[in-house]
Amino acid sequence: MSTNIRIGIDLGGTKIEAVAIDRAGVARFRRRTATPVGSYEKTVRAVAMLVEAADAAVAGDTPASVGIGIPGTISPATGLIKNANSVCLIGHALDRDLAAAVGRPVRLANDADCFALSEAADGAGEHAAIVFGAIVGTGAGSGLVINKQLVRGPNAITGEWGHNPLPWPRDDERPGPACYCGLNGCNEVFISGTGLALDFCTATGETATAADIVARSAAGDVAAEASLVRYIDRLARATATVINLIDPNVIVLGGGMSNVKRLYTDVPQLWPQYVFSDTVVTQLVPPRHGDASGVRGAAWLWP
Repeated sequence: MSTNIRIGIDLGGTKIEAVAIDRAGVARFRRRTATPVGSYEKTVRAVAMLVEAADAAVAGDTPASVGIGIPGTISPATGLIKNANSVCLIGHALDRDLAAAVGRPVRLANDADCFALSEAADGAGEHAAIVFGAIVGTGAGSGLVINKQLVRGPNAITGEWGHNPLPWPRDDERPGPACYCGLNGCNEVFISGTGLALDFCTATGETATAADIVARSAAGDVAAEASLVRYIDRLARATATVINLIDPNVIVLGGGMSNVKRLYTDVPQLWPQYVFSDTVVTQLVPPRHGDASGVRGAAWLWP
């Protein structure tokens, strides 16, 4: 489906956001609504209503394309949603049900994939051949885009970087905190914002958010700085394995931790210790589109 207007939907656990962009990437419509709690049918209807509103606002004679970013993925084996933290979606044929609700084909992708695609299409990685988009917020997810094309593997798990083990673990990092996936020591439990908060709590007995820890570090708090230094080294190790494996031109950070400016200087300084190369020219950069990247990437799922 090729139209002048693309509609993107970011289906999150607490809110659903819609955007309509033209072929130049300019947003012509934007709206948010709360995600219905625990109801699959109401969620499908809420998405359909946002598409209807976007159609009424900006679509012409040709129906706009619809792409949707979801907190999960479609199982290649069953065609049903799996690995979704919005559990009411699991086990449903969401793509087919949404297509019926909006009266046209839809394309679905994981929300981290949408983030990576947005930043590769017209964001911080728009001039790069290989873009790795890494979200480090409540959890840790990622997507891979090569030559403007989203890479999707046969298991529909391309970019599940958060559930690889933290590389080169120190003695005090073994076996690592338990991850919801059932294993211990995954990247996610160390390099998410939640992981930073857990590290600080383990070291000090205090409860603080990642944002609080970063602010306290900047103000000279010794314990907060120690936790942040550990976090930076862990993020350097985790991203170094990405460089060793796929050698991206650019790694774009998203999520709450992407707002920590020192990551973009301190992490690359550590890469030479871990990257199997005499030089490391990969760039670590913040997102151009910020929180809007996911919904924009959903729109870019269509050519």
